[in-house]
Amino acid sequence: MEKIIVAGGTSGIGLATAKLLAEKGASVIVTGRSEEKLAAARSTAPGITAISLDSTDADALKYFFAQTGHFHHLILTLSSSKGGGPFATINLTDLRAGFDGKFWPHLQTIQAALPWLDKDGSITIITAASSTAKLPGTAGLAAINGALEIMVPILAKELKPLRINAVSPGVIDTDWWNFLNSEEKSAAFESYAQGIAVGRIGNPQDVSNLIETVVHNSYINGSVLNVNGGLM
Repeated sequence: MEKIIVAGGTSGIGLATAKLLAEKGASVIVTGRSEEKLAAARSTAPGITAISLDSTDADALKYFFAQTGHFHHLILTLSSSKGGGPFATINLTDLRAGFDGKFWPHLQTIQAALPWLDKDGSITIITAASSTAKLPGTAGLAAINGALEIMVPILAKELKPLRINAVSPGVIDTDWWNFLNSEEKSAAFESYAQGIAVGRIGNPQDVSNLIETVVHNSYINGSVLNVNGGLM
């Protein structure tokens, strides 16, 4: 049986992906820091193992993977809402926190996982459309996600035959948007939907379907795949 780890998989895209992979017969472990989200994941997806893990803690990561042992696929859905806003006024401490919450935990997790990953397995990084959208107010977010994406084809060559890919979602209705109140979120989604070719905001299942394909298609490697509904 395939063993798959979804780092940061206790909600949103990560949890949707974990559920889909478990339904297809995989043994799935999700990790996260929020005990509330871990408990919710256990109750809504009883076939999934949910483990408390802080991906900013390098020692905790090494211990976790040593205890977990050999596995086949790693999916990273670690996220941070820090780093957005107009460049002229952005708080660089917040941008640094954005890197600390997403960029560095990705690298630490991958390094800690490598000794335990199947050589014919895969690593899938979840980035964001901000890396290429060129929208005002997203320079910081673009820097974080773009930094991860630019590493993908290089890591694919360095770590072969292990496959390394990224999936880049567009505007997806997840907890990431909870920095806005309900009215602000509705207005933002309505505005974004007007610039999306399919005419709607995405949902976690739209992204999890692509992630499952990337994980299991052995001829996808070194690629960044977009799932954004035709975001303009």
